Amino acid sequence: MSRAGSGRAVRAGVPVEGPTACGQKVSASPVSVHPMTTKANAKAKTSGVDGSRKVGGGGNRGRGVGAHPAPLLEPRALNRATLARQLLLRRSAGRGVTDAVRHLVGLQAQNVKPPYYALAARLEGFRPEELSTAMEDRAVVRIVTLRSTIHTHTADDALTLRPLVQGARDRELNNFRKGLAGVDLDRLAVIARELVEAEPRTMKQLREELLVHWPDADPFALSVAARCRLPLVQVTPRGLWGRSGQVALTTAEHWLGRPTEPSPGPDAAVLRYLAAFGPASVKDMQTWAGLTRLREAFERLRPRLLTFRDENGVELFDLPDAPRPDADTPAPPRFLPEFDNLLLSHADRSRVVPDGLKGRTWAGNQAYCTLLVDGFLAGLWRQEGDVLTIEPFGRLTKVQREEVVAEAEGLLRTLAGASASYDIRFGTVAA
Repeated sequence: MSRAGSGRAVRAGVPVEGPTACGQKVSASPVSVHPMTTKANAKAKTSGVDGSRKVGGGGNRGRGVGAHPAPLLEPRALNRATLARQLLLRRSAGRGVTDAVRHLVGLQAQNVKPPYYALAARLEGFRPEELSTAMEDRAVVRIVTLRSTIHTHTADDALTLRPLVQGARDRELNNFRKGLAGVDLDRLAVIARELVEAEPRTMKQLREELLVHWPDADPFALSVAARCRLPLVQVTPRGLWGRSGQVALTTAEHWLGRPTEPSPGPDAAVLRYLAAFGPASVKDMQTWAGLTRLREAFERLRPRLLTFRDENGVELFDLPDAPRPDADTPAPPRFLPEFDNLLLSHADRSRVVPDGLKGRTWAGNQAYCTLLVDGFLAGLWRQEGDVLTIEPFGRLTKVQREEVVAEAEGLLRTLAGASASYDIRFGTVAA
């Protein structure tokens, strides 16, 4: 039995059996996850941030205009670079919640808890109430942006990114044209804005009030139209830790007291994306944002960027001063929530997901919480009441198992409080 903190007992290595959150069978025998075997590419190293070294000095700073062919970054080198940007190689100390959300360009937030788990994996000393307070102070908000999904963004980013991705929302709305026959979408946007700014509405309430004006329209399509045409935020208490409420909506402008940025260009977003997720290809960013035709923006920025290539020859762009640690830099275990942007923000996910594990984090539209070992996807995990169950995809070494348990204990100390007692259990995910 190990101690997870004051007043908390954590028991590791307990076998479990039965259905899992993954919809798969858990073996009755406890196991431990094998070391990742991706080859390292640790050439050309210089000092960088987070105690790392960068690929870029020592004669290899990527390709600039008129330079030699772009140097190769193998999956393990890309992995360490991305983990460094994502604050997952070493937790960031002294960085506030709002600054972290800004640096990460938002946190995936379909459900209430994932942003809290995401920050617990990335910030030293994180406390859940810090994010809740930022929401109550309207420094951060929950709003549909990237990939047409709910994200937690800073107020500034919400007002900029939401109009940037309007084209994607328009494409989404096109799927509902049949149910909106005869509906004046401009008038709908005006009416919906008046309704939600008078008082936050649930989607059901908004749908019912719009049906008064268009009784023959498809009710669901009406609510989708309002959501696509307006920058709607989920007002508190929705999203607060331990006291979240139902989804109620108003406009970002009304909630934040200032207008959205009109027609923002993509260039600033490209630089922000590379800082948080690079090195990356044009297609990678398009996957992250849910946008198309971003090549022109990358070409405009090319003189300011370095270029590399991955093992398939795909051109990767990066910021000159961004961290690119050695491929052999240690990467501690990390517990990530479902829909974490680390696993959703590249067209080619091999920098995090090893061959043979593609598709193991999804079942239909459901994503599972994931475990990283040595920087790569190595298993799933779930918490039910006072039990945290770890489901490796393979065998953990003794040292890895101890490190995973220690990381789990830290997660529970952060998110569960110091008084409760929790079990940490290991099982296997059926192939």
